[in-house]
Amino acid sequence: MKDSFSEVPMPANDWSLETLAVRAGQMRSQFNEHSEALYLTSSFVFHNAAQAAARFSGAEEGMVYARFTNPTVTMMQSRLAVLEEAEACVATASGMAAIMSTVMALMKSGEHIVSSRSIFGATQQLFGTILARFGIETTYIDSTDSAAFAAALRPNTRLLFIETPSNPLTEVLDIAALAAVAHTGGVLLVVDNCFCSPALQQPLKLGADLVIHSATKYLDGQGRVLGGAVCGPKTLTDEVFKFLRTAGPAISPFNAWIILKGMETLLLRMKQQSANALELAQWLEQQPQVARVYYPGLSSHPQHALAMKQQSSGGAIVAFEVKGEREAAWRVVDNCRLLSITANLGDTKTTITHPASTTHGRISPEARAASGIKEGLLRIAVGLESPRDLEMDIERGLKA
Repeated sequence: MKDSFSEVPMPANDWSLETLAVRAGQMRSQFNEHSEALYLTSSFVFHNAAQAAARFSGAEEGMVYARFTNPTVTMMQSRLAVLEEAEACVATASGMAAIMSTVMALMKSGEHIVSSRSIFGATQQLFGTILARFGIETTYIDSTDSAAFAAALRPNTRLLFIETPSNPLTEVLDIAALAAVAHTGGVLLVVDNCFCSPALQQPLKLGADLVIHSATKYLDGQGRVLGGAVCGPKTLTDEVFKFLRTAGPAISPFNAWIILKGMETLLLRMKQQSANALELAQWLEQQPQVARVYYPGLSSHPQHALAMKQQSSGGAIVAFEVKGEREAAWRVVDNCRLLSITANLGDTKTTITHPASTTHGRISPEARAASGIKEGLLRIAVGLESPRDLEMDIERGLKA
């Protein structure tokens, strides 16, 4: 006897991404609710001992325990899988939990990761400090050239890991070319799609094996909760699920519900925030106090053509270097009255941060330098405010 939920029917390949973001993955209980229900329970009751045994063994589908099964989480996973055009999705407690779960599920001591250098600071910490203690070695690639990644592959390489666009310099890597490199070498390509979300980029369609999300960012979209996800074929996500079931880096039902509802406005938000970011980036390029602007939507970006090929827009992250190193950068931050001084991104409220002393502050100065994180660098995650208001707020600091 299965749980009394009915899936809302979805026609295959008939509806656009905008519609799927609102409708996909919904299940209704016997009450036939219109809005997705939030199931705040740690466990589920069985009809009898035989059903309990069948649920725990996996012989019967259904809810067991909220560490690894919950109807609200299931709906979130189903919707994100549809948006990424993935066979399956496993939700986790955070984006870092998603990365950790993927590595722990698919690798063992003595194996090797090839990673782009331009990745989130916490990911560098995970790879270089924590996983290294368990015998998993990482080689970092400083180039966007796929040949450099191919040259770094070893017989014990298991994963090729990239962020594109990267955090915070918006470096864009060729997903299709790196998928070919990975598969020729018999390894898996894992893509962190945090900056774009499926609204702007679908790495699986370009050949990636797994897609990682910090759902904390654009999938929620309003800076409310933490969450993460791993999307891909069931043969791989099943392994991630096994790790999550035992190790426990699970998302809470409440956080899953918030992210589920956040996805309903994902495409609308990303479209407007990307347009705002482009306008701000163009303005920043004209400011005499700014040495350089990093934004894939600008023709001056070194991977602009590639970004416009594999993304539907430049995204909502703008990084720029001010003249005068840390002192000048901090002056810009300290003079902000509208922009929120916080390291989070993906919010409807625009945020500003100094990566060298925040998101990448725990890695060594040498690693920061290798990643291009200079003392004058600032990262802005553009929200839904008027771009002109953002410009006036930043201008105050630039002129200070």
